[in-house]
Amino acid sequence: MPDAIDVQKAQLTGRQKAAIVLLSLSAEASAQILRFLDDEKIDQIAMEIANLKTVKPELRKAVVEEFYQLCLAQQYILQGGVDYARQILERALGAHKAVEVLGRIASVLGSVPFAFMKNMDPSQILGFLEAEKPQTIALVLAHLKPEMAAAVISGLPPELQTETAMRIALMDRTAPEVVREVEKVLERKMSSLGSERAQAVGGVKALVDVLNKVDRGTEKTILERLERDDPELADEVKKLMFVFEDIALLDDRTIQIILRDIDMKDLALALKAAGEEVQNRIFKNMSERAATMLKEDMEFMGPVRLRLVEEAQQRIVNMIRRLENAGEIVISRGGEDEVVV
Repeated sequence: MPDAIDVQKAQLTGRQKAAIVLLSLSAEASAQILRFLDDEKIDQIAMEIANLKTVKPELRKAVVEEFYQLCLAQQYILQGGVDYARQILERALGAHKAVEVLGRIASVLGSVPFAFMKNMDPSQILGFLEAEKPQTIALVLAHLKPEMAAAVISGLPPELQTETAMRIALMDRTAPEVVREVEKVLERKMSSLGSERAQAVGGVKALVDVLNKVDRGTEKTILERLERDDPELADEVKKLMFVFEDIALLDDRTIQIILRDIDMKDLALALKAAGEEVQNRIFKNMSERAATMLKEDMEFMGPVRLRLVEEAQQRIVNMIRRLENAGEIVISRGGEDEVVV
């Protein structure tokens, strides 16, 4: 027969339990967790925290313990699947408790389409998907983390990369029956639980997140083909991301800040295949002596593989993106009418 604390815990809603867990942590740790939630969920949990009365230490301990068990269970599932998690939990908690914990987490896992792919190698996913239609690949990639989606899309043939990229960007909300249909096609090789409500995935921002993670060659291929097949979409994507050629559009002050952090060997290599406009903007913002030395380095370097040039360009772009994220530079993406203050 359950004791009083178990009864009280069972009467709590998920939001109330979340509020109790956050109150049990330090303010810094709670703040870090809230950063991963959207505004609506933050408002909901904040309301629960505000409405919480005195929580008995025994109840607080029971809620935190439940949260810890759920975290462990999810970690075990991602490591080796449900059977592996059940074996470990049964040893630690006993058979009855293990079933109870896995039962609680089942609904959480089921709400995330393709969650079972999180622990898979991108090459395995590529093998499953490369024979599928672009709309199927786009649907799956839109549910994966940008890093994993980037690795998969980089392995696709160029034409399929472009078509998939366009479908990710144009995707809005996907009905549950569509997700379930895709899962049925793949269920012989992979298993998953469908979402019970439409998932807001894809869109231009999702595509940009993927492009920011791919190699320079894949990025160029996709952008060039997007410009050919859908110039408006390509323009929208480029407004949300920064590519190496965009250095020519930066103001002198921003270029000077960037040059302070650039590895000169990378810069010499990157400029080997850069357009005259980019080169001139770089040379203009260097001292005469530094510009001369850079030109000499480029000349003495001789012929280099395009792959090495593109890798150097991507390292510089990543550095520029980091400077922007840190607030050290501002990159205008809204055209001439955008106001930056």
